[in-house]
Amino acid sequence: MPLKTRIERAVSTAISQAQGGAAPPKLANALDYAVNPGGARIRPTICLSVALACGDDQPALSDAAATAIELIHCASLVHDDMPCFDNADTRRGKPSVHKAHGEALALLTGDSLIIASFEVLVREAASDPGRAIELMRILGDSTGMPNGICAGQGWESEDKIDLSAYHRAKTGALFVAATRMGAAAAGHESGPWTELGARIGEAFQVADDLRDALYDEATLGKPIHQDEINGRPNAVSELGVRGAIRRLEDILSGAIASIPSCPGEAMLADMVRKTAERLTPVMPPVQAAE
Repeated sequence: MPLKTRIERAVSTAISQAQGGAAPPKLANALDYAVNPGGARIRPTICLSVALACGDDQPALSDAAATAIELIHCASLVHDDMPCFDNADTRRGKPSVHKAHGEALALLTGDSLIIASFEVLVREAASDPGRAIELMRILGDSTGMPNGICAGQGWESEDKIDLSAYHRAKTGALFVAATRMGAAAAGHESGPWTELGARIGEAFQVADDLRDALYDEATLGKPIHQDEINGRPNAVSELGVRGAIRRLEDILSGAIASIPSCPGEAMLADMVRKTAERLTPVMPPVQAAE
């Protein structure tokens, strides 16, 4: 079964379960709105790719791990777009959740998705309690304090930002979770997979900075120049466009070299190369001529 099909089916099941029973209809609708249609689903794709490379002997647990990461990611987008943070009107080419459903429901939507992510793992815990506990531990580390996405958002409230810590937490944490949880779901040690996730996360952040600098809002499907507006440093402001592209290429080369030895090592290297192709922005003609 294609990875995209596995991911969409698992995410759809998780949202249906969260909407079940006597759930408030407006909040139930907002949950679906926040998750569908999805973006590239890159984090769950990485998670399942690592699980497959490591044997994927418990596919239901791998699917749960991938789904949990995607629900946490979607929750972070809902909260990140709210007026107290980026105050973004659009996300994925449509009104952001707080614009479509109001701030109160947006807050509850993000909170509900966080809880749902752990519930997905709990439901699969009976198949292998040890692996499930490890998955929950990794997800918790990557979501909360001191190094998860909550910490990443918290750095934005500081007078002086530690850029490295900020990027590791806000962007890198869930990519590290993706590689580590993929390995753990398949019964492998998760620690050796940290560097691969960290490098992919760093590459994604640099690529995001490039897209923000080079593309317009219609192309991105979300507001542009948010780092500039909110006074945050980024790779383009520090390195320039071409310097940031060179940095992106270096990071992705290092990512391929960091893949731990596993049965699917060659497949993972190919996945990272394809990720590089997706991440590297095509420069507009004016920039390309410079």
